[in-house]
Amino acid sequence: MASFRVPVLRHVISGAAPYLRATQRRWAQVHDVRFLATQQSDRVLEKYREKLAKKAQEEGLRDINELKEAYKDKIQHLKKKASIPLPVPNAPTASSIASSPFPPPPPAPQIPTEKLPSSTPGIKTLSSYLDLEKTRALPQKELEAIWRLRHVSDAQSLCAVIPIDVYRTLEATAKKHPHFILPLPKEGRGAEIHLLQWTFPAENAVTVLFTHLAEFKLRGEFSQPHTTITHHLELAEDKGVVLLQGQVVEGRGVSVDEAKWLVMCLQKFYGFGGDKSERKRLLELFGKGDPAFKIEDLVEEAEKIV
Repeated sequence: MASFRVPVLRHVISGAAPYLRATQRRWAQVHDVRFLATQQSDRVLEKYREKLAKKAQEEGLRDINELKEAYKDKIQHLKKKASIPLPVPNAPTASSIASSPFPPPPPAPQIPTEKLPSSTPGIKTLSSYLDLEKTRALPQKELEAIWRLRHVSDAQSLCAVIPIDVYRTLEATAKKHPHFILPLPKEGRGAEIHLLQWTFPAENAVTVLFTHLAEFKLRGEFSQPHTTITHHLELAEDKGVVLLQGQVVEGRGVSVDEAKWLVMCLQKFYGFGGDKSERKRLLELFGKGDPAFKIEDLVEEAEKIV
């Protein structure tokens, strides 16, 4: 792998300007319906007052008010019978939406979750790649060869076989420091900074997401990782190894070799290889948000990995 010095750190974050949406106001004339209904009722009472008074005398009642009270239930029954139910409009169909001159509302944003059930289709278990029963019977060297051959046809894939004791150190550190940043040397352009995030989506799968730090600052939880690696633990007890499988998304600004560099850098920092005290110190400072954490120190330590 080529070695690059890192003389300058360039960090450029671009942002999108907010947009304004025009608002249309429509004004309507509002009437008090209670006043209109009462006014109409009074006109009807005046029109039939004489006939109602005569009916009250025939019934042996004193006035129209007693007549209304006597026929209260019958009046309510006739009102209900004469009322016309208003039809409830149906939900808009797909064809009506398509013919509408207004654009449909945008879909609800999908918020990525850190904890996913083991049955989630997006999380592939080791059995998706290997026959576990047959694999358990193989010697370790054959297992390693088969694992590498399994990924040789995919130019965007990554794979590795990690001894269980090395992996346990990585995982223990990851649980204490699930987030960190790593520099990626760019020849002639200094270095780019990338964010890594450990997740534990299933019992036998531990995943690391690598994202451009600039994109993460711009888009937050909606940013898209350019590289994802998964540690498969199904054979850890039987064979003493953890199988790593990764995928580099084409067109996201990171090559496969650059992704390999980031994975190697991760293992050195989380495994505390070499100068253990300095790498551990940087992890702890970053995790606490300590102002003593310096990008220059991170870049200098990363150069020692080459």
